[in-house]
Amino acid sequence: ETNDEQVIVLKEVGGSRAFPIVIGIWEAVAIDRNIKGKKTPRPMTHDLIENVIGGLDTRLDRVVVTDLKDRTFYAQLVLKRNGKTVEIDSRPSDSIALAVQMKAPIYVHESVLEEVTPAGGLGGSTDAGPEEEGDPGPGDSQKE
Repeated sequence: ETNDEQVIVLKEVGGSRAFPIVIGIWEAVAIDRNIKGKKTPRPMTHDLIENVIGGLDTRLDRVVVTDLKDRTFYAQLVLKRNGKTVEIDSRPSDSIALAVQMKAPIYVHESVLEEVTPAGGLGGSTDAGPEEEGDPGPGDSQKE
């Protein structure tokens, strides 16, 4: 589609809960390109971010959708470097695109899942706007 907004659905791994997030066309293109394994001749924005992360000898450990306020989702990139964790505020659309590109897991805080999936199934439409290495934070569920 060529609409300015696209929808991506995050589904719980090993569960039945899922919910949509509205993302921009460029994030959708980046996700699609990475799922299909296509590279561009020059780095695009998410390629640049991946190059910066790698250039700083850091890795993307995971992405966490942390909150939902006024119909807008919030997320964090969780980076690891030399045993230290750095959390970076990010739009979920960019976070998800980067997670797909860098093959990092995506988690969602339980409080967000409860708010968007009140009956334990696919939630309604919403606008986008830890301790051990590799472990989710308390109350996080992994998405595919």
